[in-house]
Amino acid sequence: MEITYTENQITEVADKLIETLPSKIVCFNGEMGAGKTTLIKAIVKQLGGVDEANSPTFGIVNEYNDAENQVLAYHFDFYRLNDENEAYDFGIEDYFNSDAWIFMEWSEKIESLIPDDAIMVAIQVIDRTTRKLNLP
Repeated sequence: MEITYTENQITEVADKLIETLPSKIVCFNGEMGAGKTTLIKAIVKQLGGVDEANSPTFGIVNEYNDAENQVLAYHFDFYRLNDENEAYDFGIEDYFNSDAWIFMEWSEKIESLIPDDAIMVAIQVIDRTTRKLNLP
């Protein structure tokens, strides 16, 4: 599937992904500034998240809850990891075994740890306001 969109269409793109993704484990790949966090923020909101999503670059992982204070999603940013062992150190396998949505940025840093059922979403910058998503 391929979707070209602008930021004012991001809610519709988030809804489309929620409806069509066959797994709740999703890797978002794209260059710095491609809009990975912006798209994850929209997805969390459309899923009913009560917290505003933001980049977990410095904390590695953010947790988002729904209105009943249940964990809805985990959002990882592996940009600052030096190697995969750091992901093991904070218990990445426990997160993968949860029932929550898992959104990962810079997942290539932990490539061998990613579950087989994870979906790869590639985000390409077309121009200053337009992005293109590619899904398998």
